[in-house]
Amino acid sequence: MREIDVRRIEDTIYELFLSACCEIGEDVLSLLRSNLEMEESPFGREVLRQLIQNDELAAQRKMPICQDTGMAVIFMNIGQDVHLVGGDVNLAIESGVRRAYRDGYFRASVLSPLERINTRDNTPAVVHMRIVPGDRIEITAAPKGFGSENMSRLWMLTPSQGIEGVKDAVVETVRLAGGNPCPPVVVGVGIGGTAECAMLMAKHSLTRECGTPSSEPVLADMERELLKRINGLGIGPQGLGGTTTALAVHIEQMPTHIAGLPVAVNMQCHAARHKSASI
Repeated sequence: MREIDVRRIEDTIYELFLSACCEIGEDVLSLLRSNLEMEESPFGREVLRQLIQNDELAAQRKMPICQDTGMAVIFMNIGQDVHLVGGDVNLAIESGVRRAYRDGYFRASVLSPLERINTRDNTPAVVHMRIVPGDRIEITAAPKGFGSENMSRLWMLTPSQGIEGVKDAVVETVRLAGGNPCPPVVVGVGIGGTAECAMLMAKHSLTRECGTPSSEPVLADMERELLKRINGLGIGPQGLGGTTTALAVHIEQMPTHIAGLPVAVNMQCHAARHKSASI
């Protein structure tokens, strides 16, 4: 049994969100640069140049990549041989988020859904915890802006619609979204499970290194095909037309019920922010 003080979790979350909101990953930057070379539209190329410049300046000046610093989403894998000490881990998580958004001067965007009263510190966070083998804690911070989140969709397909129905659902979601999610986007897809499992898989897939294919050959093939179809829609960077509507498609799947075929699509804007750490 390994003891970990919850204050280490708080401090790690604090540092992850400070970094994630200001420093885009090299995986995303690399795809933006390579698509700049391939983009056929003059407007599209200019948008991509500006996005790259924005990302570079944000990292240099420690300023947010986007004014929408999102809702704090956290994935935590907690080793079953870890004993948490020093207080309530849930309070530690909230404190880490609160401190990061305060010290980073990030926008407080979280409020009660019906009364629309701002919580003023961007809490509570959305936290997904899993117990896994081992004695370590893996934490991924993924600030999620709502220009893209609002374009997400759940499809409850019938089994007879099959793999082609899944592909059509994903492409249709992107088509309907148009320029609203600030393309070029990363398209997260969850297939199977139940409705909420599919949505969670779609969100989790966005934390993968951008453009890295699935380890499952059938899914990797689907990702390549869908990326080609999506970029053929002509939506382009920021919806101004072009051949770069998406940087990547990431898919996760799990078994589902014989009567169903859930498909979730979680859209991510060009600011595909996520940072991870291990304790």
